[in-house]
Order: sequence, then C-alpha cells, then structure tokens
Amino acid sequence: MAAPPVGAQAKWQSRRRRPGMLAVAVACIAACAVGNYWYWTQNGQRQPVLELARDVPAGSVIKDGDLREASVALDPSMKVIGVQQRDDVVGMRAVSTLPSGALLHPRQVTRKTLVNAGEQLVGIALKPGQLPDSALRPGDTVQVVFTSEDPSADTAKNANGPESVQARVVRVGATRESTGERVVDVAVGKAQGPQLAAQAAGGDVALAVNGAGD
Repeated sequence: MAAPPVGAQAKWQSRRRRPGMLAVAVACIAACAVGNYWYWTQNGQRQPVLELARDVPAGSVIKDGDLREASVALDPSMKVIGVQQRDDVVGMRAVSTLPSGALLHPRQVTRKTLVNAGEQLVGIALKPGQLPDSALRPGDTVQVVFTSEDPSADTAKNANGPESVQARVVRVGATRESTGERVVDVAVGKAQGPQLAAQAAGGDVALAVNGAGD
C-alpha cells in the first residue's frame, strides 16, 4: 500500500492536535474568568466603612478615637455606616456594647440618652465593696441602697423616705486603675433622682443587683 503524500500526512496530524489545543484554550479562558470574578468581588466592590477601633460599652458616647476606616466587600443587603458619616456618628451613644473590629450598623447608635420619659440619669461613683464583683451590664435592674448613718443630714434615710431606690443600669464605666473606682450611670424615676444624686455625691450608696424577674 502506497504511503500518503507528505503534505496530506502533515495536514492530518495538524487536525489531530487541534482538539487538544482547543481544550487548553478553553481551560485558560475559564481560569481567567474565575480570576477576574474573584478580583472583582474582592476589590471592585470594596467600600470604605466605619469600624470600631476599640470596645465601646453600651450607653457610652462615641468618640472619634473609637472609630477607624475599613475597606470591605459588602453584600448589597448589608447596612453599615460609611466613612462619610463619621462626623455624624461622633457624639452619638452606643445602644449596645460594641466590640472592637465590628462594623458599625445604623441601629447600634442613637442620639437618645437611653433614659425613658419620667426618668432621670444619675451617675454613681462606686468603690470596691459598694457594688458586686460580678459584671454589671446595661439593662440590669439594681437597688441603690442609701448607706448614710447621719440621721441629721438632709440626704440621710428617714422614716418618710425609702432606704433604697430601684434603678436600671444604663452604662458601666471602666475601672480607674488608681482608685479601683468606677462610675455607673443609672436611670431612676424623677421623684427619686435628686435624692439619689445627693446621696451619690457623698459616696453614701451601694448597689444590690436584683435577680432575674425581680
């Protein structure tokens, strides 16, 4: 049997190699498409948003140093606060405890004082022994006990007034390293606010935490 012409043999071999080359080309195109999609999702949709630079306790006023800028890829349904709103956020209060590294959500901040109608906010500076060692949290219900023993003082407890008032914890300040003291902001009824403030100014108070359901 005669061998096929040299030109025809080369043409047949070239056609034989084509399917393999086509498969390689398709694979390269697919890899490029996946790479471009990954880069687009990771970089093309990144937005500058606000992130917590440190823990912010519930009820605390947010300071500029509490915030930092982060660039993240976001799902369109995710609502966060952009860096352009930084000046608006500074001075607002944290509705709940905000952990460092978390993105800031609009519902996590408020301009309200977190005190309800008919209440007053009173700050109480407490030393170790004037409050439980267990952690206090915003929303805890406590009894603020008047500890003054001077019956002649205007702020002392007497037969016509309560020896304690019920309050709701709004904010728990950080412990001061020098004294071990910490300030706890509590919300009380307007009728008890002035008396509690006077007792607290003299340091004649202590906190008792109510149990769940009390």
